[in-house]
Amino acid sequence: MVGTLGAGAAIAGISGMPSEAEAKGGPTEKWPWPYVKLDPGKTAEIAYAEWYRVFCGAAVISSVFGQLREKVGEPYRSFPIDGYVFLEGGVAGWGTVCGSNAGANIVSNMIIGPRIAGPDCEHGAIIGSEMLEWYSETPLPVFMPGQPRQATAIIQTISRSPLCHVSVGKWMKASGYALASPERRDRCARVAASVAFKLVQDLNSWKDGTYVRKANWIPGKDVGITAQQNCTECHETKIPTPPMVKK
Repeated sequence: MVGTLGAGAAIAGISGMPSEAEAKGGPTEKWPWPYVKLDPGKTAEIAYAEWYRVFCGAAVISSVFGQLREKVGEPYRSFPIDGYVFLEGGVAGWGTVCGSNAGANIVSNMIIGPRIAGPDCEHGAIIGSEMLEWYSETPLPVFMPGQPRQATAIIQTISRSPLCHVSVGKWMKASGYALASPERRDRCARVAASVAFKLVQDLNSWKDGTYVRKANWIPGKDVGITAQQNCTECHETKIPTPPMVKK
């Protein structure tokens, strides 16, 4: 009997049939998802601790969705938080977008909604996009955990980029600590916590109707290609030149 049930569950997953959790209001439910205001400091402490379990991206997701599982219930209870552990190291260790930024974009997108109606509509990508800019221009980490795992002073650096390898690389150069050092690990845990703190601040403002867009540019508008607007940080003379639409 157990084997039959297990096989049935496997077939349901392969065929796309909704699981019992999904049928009762799991992750397949339409966006946006309900949100109640959270405490930024508590959220950051959760993210800091969770980094040591599931690393940057999943830690940010867990710090918000974990609390909403208790305060709201579904669809957060069915969301597979730990499945996003692959965001570590700039997505599977490739050093692309920092997993903290990716996690923040997943959270804001599920709570506010997708980018489907143009750059001026209210959607999670606005908070997500501005998180990328904030991350790039802010001396990080800004959050100091109540009980840090490393007593060594963790210096702040400005990445000028939302990319993991740039952010971590600049910090390593400035601090002198290697990638595998406990200091670098604690630095990234604090960065994830800093992002979680900022994310909840922004979501709370959005919930109150007081969120004000801060960035004065739209990604890709001025350079004709999806971009960070700071290409020279890495590419210098090798920046691709896209064909521009003739007006």
